Amino acid sequence: MSLLTIVIDLDPNIARIGPLLITWHGVFSVLGILAAARLGFWLLGKDVPDLKNTGDGLAWMVVVGLVGARLLYVWENFRIFAGGQILRMFALTEGGISQWGGLFGAMVGAYIWSWRSKFSFWKIIDGGGAGAMIGLAIGRIGDIINGEHHGSPTNLPWGVEYVNPRTLGEPGKVVHPEVAYEMVLCLAILAALMPFHQRLKARLPDGVVGLIYFGVYAAGRFFLSYLRLDPAVFLGLRQAQLASALMVVIAIIATPILLRRAPKAAAPAPATPDRV
Repeated sequence: MSLLTIVIDLDPNIARIGPLLITWHGVFSVLGILAAARLGFWLLGKDVPDLKNTGDGLAWMVVVGLVGARLLYVWENFRIFAGGQILRMFALTEGGISQWGGLFGAMVGAYIWSWRSKFSFWKIIDGGGAGAMIGLAIGRIGDIINGEHHGSPTNLPWGVEYVNPRTLGEPGKVVHPEVAYEMVLCLAILAALMPFHQRLKARLPDGVVGLIYFGVYAAGRFFLSYLRLDPAVFLGLRQAQLASALMVVIAIIATPILLRRAPKAAAPAPATPDRV
């Protein structure tokens, strides 16, 4: 074991209150959602000064996001629910959600809210891009503690080893702290773009800044997923890689469309010669 290997000996479960099991994953997921909402709505408020009904917006994004997170997980792990086990897809107490399903679901919820509230969906995407980065970074803390996303074995000078009997990781193996890499990726994107967020908003059409956040994250997530042991689902790619590639394609296609649709600055009136 390397001197830089981090040994994690924490029970993934914090406490059980009746039928409710409180886990590190659940606690940090909730904290991540709250942080994402706080930052996202704060940035959106700069764009929409008379912003109202943010509670409705949060509800739409969280509820539809959770539905999307569960549906994508069920699709990826359909073998678990085959053979008469289809009703287990509703057993939310057993856990099982997909991060990308949650993100895409939240975007659908944001669209529904924007349509009901009569303001631009793309403004929400701008604020949501930054919000998602801080939310994902905080949420990954719970994943690091639990060890539920298995990293591949590593011979690098650093790694992580899970030793708790209840861990969701692989006891006795030193593996890549892949979810920690994702957390660093999110924080790096936020640190690089957040200081210039408002300047970029002033220069670019609604939606482009948010697509930069999501597109850069998706590209990084695509390559980091090679350090996981998730099964391939299509063309040798993992579910997270397919979803990441889809997000990159959306960003590449939508950005030039938004740029072309943006209202062009009024051209200056031609100068008229002075009368003599």
